[in-house]
Amino acid sequence: MPAEPVKFAYWVPNVSGGLVTSRIEQRTDWGYDYNRELAVLAENNGFDYALSQVRYMASYGAEYQHESTSFSLALLLATERLKVIAAIHPGLWHPGVLAKFGATADHLSDGRFAVNVVSGWFKGEFTALGEPWLEHDERYRRSEEFIRALRQIWTEDHTELAGDFYRLRDFSLKPKPLNTPERPHPEIFQGGNSTAARAMAGRVSDWYFSNGKDFDGVVEQIADVRASAAQVGRTAPKFGLNGFLIARDTEAEARDTLREIVAQADHEAVEGFGAAVKQAGQSTADGKGMWQDSSFEDLVQYNDGFRTGLIGTPEQIAERIVAYKRLGVDLFLLGFLHYHEEVEYFGRRVLPLVRELEARLPDDETDPGAAFQATSAASVPAHA
Repeated sequence: MPAEPVKFAYWVPNVSGGLVTSRIEQRTDWGYDYNRELAVLAENNGFDYALSQVRYMASYGAEYQHESTSFSLALLLATERLKVIAAIHPGLWHPGVLAKFGATADHLSDGRFAVNVVSGWFKGEFTALGEPWLEHDERYRRSEEFIRALRQIWTEDHTELAGDFYRLRDFSLKPKPLNTPERPHPEIFQGGNSTAARAMAGRVSDWYFSNGKDFDGVVEQIADVRASAAQVGRTAPKFGLNGFLIARDTEAEARDTLREIVAQADHEAVEGFGAAVKQAGQSTADGKGMWQDSSFEDLVQYNDGFRTGLIGTPEQIAERIVAYKRLGVDLFLLGFLHYHEEVEYFGRRVLPLVRELEARLPDDETDPGAAFQATSAASVPAHA
């Protein structure tokens, strides 16, 4: 059976400052009119998903921000095929309230709503809102309970839950979200790089999002998530990888753009963000948390997007995307410098090459180990 084509999502710029913490010009706007046009452009250029960011207060170069769930619904109503993933924080949402919102959004969009459960990296948001900031692994324990509650509410008539974080007593949600051939309920995504995040993904999530990674990092994470799923007899979640894409007609142009982004970085904002997030990553016992080994350059794209190495000519980027696919990546979550122009360039110049290369792959290639040996020797550009 042929493997499914790799899917593409984009970061919705519903937060000011663009997708790099740099003073370089970014012809990207956080407002709704710009984002409505972008959503239509994206679905017409091969994008399957969009992910709305969640921040609740000004921080680290993001002075303004639109709330993710309401913004996601607006984008769903402006499009026809695009699935929109709303990022949310357990601890600031109750699963029953989100389930209700999600069911309504799913009906209004004909089954295109999804959710990304973010366990939390920004302590200041929680404390500013008077909410407790839990220890790292406790945040993931809460997220796992949140996802279990959400799925049960969406699929069962009467939900009973006596958890450590949430309690539900004969709770019934009507209408339920749509049950479609593609999925029985809105897809549940999660992020995180830590051991706790990987284990949780294997046990409860539909999709696992990784920060930007090279080939070695992807192989390690996919193996861990699949092992966690196998331990509970579950089909492993699908794997999404963050990447900042700089496609130009020549590799030199792409490399020059990357150098300029980093050269014009907002040092104060990057260093402040780094201090905030590294305390989250370094609080894990084994040091595998998000951002714990990120360099200054990595943090200029705040989800390590340069590390994925999607920087070069359309041909180079297409080769690298398919190399990652051979390792088990199902979806790329992409950021861009100038969204409108670069999303259109991606659809016109990069995506057709990806599909051509995919068509040459052997059917049902399922051995990430063998694929890793091949990609390790591939002459594709790593992040500079």
